Amino acid sequence: MKKVSDSSITIVQHMTHQDANLAGNVHGGSIMKLIDNTAGIVAARHTGRNVVTASIDRLDFHSPVFVGDLLRLTATINFVGKTSMEVGVRVEAENFITGETRHTASAYLTFVPLDEHGKPVEVPPIDLTTEDEKRRNCEAQERRKRRLAERIAEKQKEVCRP
Repeated sequence: MKKVSDSSITIVQHMTHQDANLAGNVHGGSIMKLIDNTAGIVAARHTGRNVVTASIDRLDFHSPVFVGDLLRLTATINFVGKTSMEVGVRVEAENFITGETRHTASAYLTFVPLDEHGKPVEVPPIDLTTEDEKRRNCEAQERRKRRLAERIAEKQKEVCRP
C-alpha cells in the first residue's frame, strides 16, 4: 500500500511564445498536454509501470494563461480501482513579477497501468491518511459512478440505433 504523497508532484513550466496563440494567450491544447504529462508521471510513479490515459473526465478552464506566466501543475492520485486510477490536476498561473496567482484549470484523468505485453494490470492500493485525501477519494468515487453510468447509457443507445 502506498501513500498518496509518495507519487504526488508539482511541476512548474514557464509559458513562452511557442505556447501562445495570436492573442498572446497560451493555447488550451498546450495546457492539456502538460496536464496529461504531469498526471501520467503520478500514475507511473504510483504503479512503477508504463501507463496510458484512458479518459479525461473534465477539464475546466477558469482563467487565461499569458505568455510569461509560470504554470504550476499539482497532481495527486484521488482514487484507485482494480486496473485503473484517477489522478486530479490543479493548474495555477502565476505572474512572477506581480506575484498574482490564478486558479487556471482543474482536470481529472483516468490511467491504466500496462504490463510488458500491453495488458492492464492491477493498481497498488493507496493509503488515505489526511482528511483532504479522504474527501478527494470520496468525490472521485462519485465521478467514477457517473462515468460508468454514462458508459452504460451510451451502450444502450448503440443497441437501440437502427
